[in-house]
Amino acid sequence: MKNRRLLILYIMLIWFVISFVTNLIGPLMPIIINDFHLSLGMAGFLPFSFFLAYGLISIPGGILVERKGARSTLLIAFGLNFLGSLAIALKPEYGFVIGGLFVIGLGMALLQVVINPLLRITGGESQFAFFSVMGQLVFGLASFVSPVVFQWLMERPGAAGSALVWVTFYWAFSGLFFALIAINYSLPLPRVELNESEKAGGWNAYRELLSRKDVRLFFLGIVAYVGTEQTLANWMSQFLITYHNYAATGAAADAVGQFWGLMSVGCLVGLVLLKLLDSKIVLAIFSVMALGCVALALYGTAAVAILAFPAAGFCLSVMFSVIFSLALNSVPRHQGAFSGILCTGILGGAVVPLLVGQLGDHIGLRAAMNVVFVTLGFIFAISFWARPLISNETTGWFKSGKRLAARRQGAE
Repeated sequence: MKNRRLLILYIMLIWFVISFVTNLIGPLMPIIINDFHLSLGMAGFLPFSFFLAYGLISIPGGILVERKGARSTLLIAFGLNFLGSLAIALKPEYGFVIGGLFVIGLGMALLQVVINPLLRITGGESQFAFFSVMGQLVFGLASFVSPVVFQWLMERPGAAGSALVWVTFYWAFSGLFFALIAINYSLPLPRVELNESEKAGGWNAYRELLSRKDVRLFFLGIVAYVGTEQTLANWMSQFLITYHNYAATGAAADAVGQFWGLMSVGCLVGLVLLKLLDSKIVLAIFSVMALGCVALALYGTAAVAILAFPAAGFCLSVMFSVIFSLALNSVPRHQGAFSGILCTGILGGAVVPLLVGQLGDHIGLRAAMNVVFVTLGFIFAISFWARPLISNETTGWFKSGKRLAARRQGAE
């Protein structure tokens, strides 16, 4: 394929942009709370508006890719991102920020839907796993860089005395997405034909899947994971400011960056462990570690909390991919439709942080964040009740293979 390297670079740029824009919300939370004089409950609508879009667009987005192709889907996504960013930049008021984040969330959800099939076609089937891991590493790098750039902007000379300095980001995003629209027209994008595992599927497939208890539970598992991740990422900065007097543009912002950075490190460690141990064992180990880190973060001293919050990112690192793979390997067919159901569970990033904010106004942020123990407990339980038809392949003394065919027959 001509221009293959250029197209892969373009796709990696999209991964970087998705992560950078998404993960800016966490360090921005205390700044926006202060600038708009928001309660915790009102602040909770910031991540809610963004991640609600994922729940609404994941399945329709897959249908859009099937019918209109990658170029049109990318154009619509970049257009939504441009309009949402411009709305916030032009009118940095609470209502417009909520609306702008929702529109940006719609665009980001579309990008997430189209990017993997595009990467598979561009990089080739045989190299898809390699480029997928590369994309996740780029995603992790951007999630680490985003709070660092935020800190640099907010601590520039003169920034402390200026109102709404953070709006500069959304002017920059507007320009970036406008440029991506132009690039999208000029690049020779390949025609994307979805394979069976990527197709949204018909309504009969959804009815069949949703009639299964394990499908509904795996959906809740994704809700629990994304809710946990976004609660910690979006509220840790405010927590460190409220209870330990850390600076919003200093150590608190650093903690958010380290949270995402250690999550990337955890992914690499997880890749090794998944070659040695059954994925359910890995999920159980990391769930227990996460519960311990969150307990230390919420109830430890300032010195402990500033380390425990980022460490929780390391522990969360493998959960999404393990839950997703356990889910898909637990059904004999309709994996594409099931993927759409699971991706809809990303709305957990809308619901749980909002719940924490609403509770925080009444019982305090520390007590409200105990909700994370419930979500992590549910994730831990998955390691016991999940019954995949196929286990992850391991090496050495821990080698495992396919489950018995009888397991498949029983699942049907």
